[in-house]
Amino acid sequence: MSDKRKAATARAPAAPAFAKVRVGKRAVSEREAAHAVLDAGRVGHVGFVAEGRPMVIPMIYTRIGERLYLHGAKATRIIKGMEESAPICLSVTLLDGLVVARSAFHHSMNYRSVVAHGQARHVTDAREKEDALIALTDHMLPGRWGEVRPMSEKERRSTGVLALDIEHLTMKMRDGPPIDDEEDYALPVWAGVVRLAETVTAVDDDPRLGAGIERPASLEGLQETPGAETVPNRPT
Repeated sequence: MSDKRKAATARAPAAPAFAKVRVGKRAVSEREAAHAVLDAGRVGHVGFVAEGRPMVIPMIYTRIGERLYLHGAKATRIIKGMEESAPICLSVTLLDGLVVARSAFHHSMNYRSVVAHGQARHVTDAREKEDALIALTDHMLPGRWGEVRPMSEKERRSTGVLALDIEHLTMKMRDGPPIDDEEDYALPVWAGVVRLAETVTAVDDDPRLGAGIERPASLEGLQETPGAETVPNRPT
């Protein structure tokens, strides 16, 4: 077991059938590890039922404690069609590498994924909605809310926010090299891991940016990695 997995695994209450991980060795029960995945992700895929059919849509989200906030226009199907509350789930996956094995069957991916289940509700309280909008904006770029003009009342009315109180949080992950059949290790076939990471390739100024306006503090933590560069071989 890798150090990453040891650090992320701990005892947790048994999950209901719909929230269980099929392959037990992939399960991670440490709550803080699941929170870290949610905090690192930028887009969640939200599953719900509308008009009797299953639906999945990508949504911007953020986490405050054990609650997720989802951002969307009030005309969005999930927001427009929801009554007081409804069960939904949100999935976030971070892809860490392509696992290239000696056989097609054993190819895989290194990843960390989280599924959150719970009841969603419209956020109608003005203070809660304000806090959620600040958190949603700052989740995209930390500190950005304080750099932009205040939202107008019209913008607030047209913006929908859902709150998802997390009832069940399921995480699974894979890391490490390929696991081939023992006899395949003697084959003259390359195998290994192609490591992947989210990078900033460029920051482009708006062509209508006013003269003399410098880049804000919220961009200072971003590191640009221009173009696609060849990654040297390194141990897996």
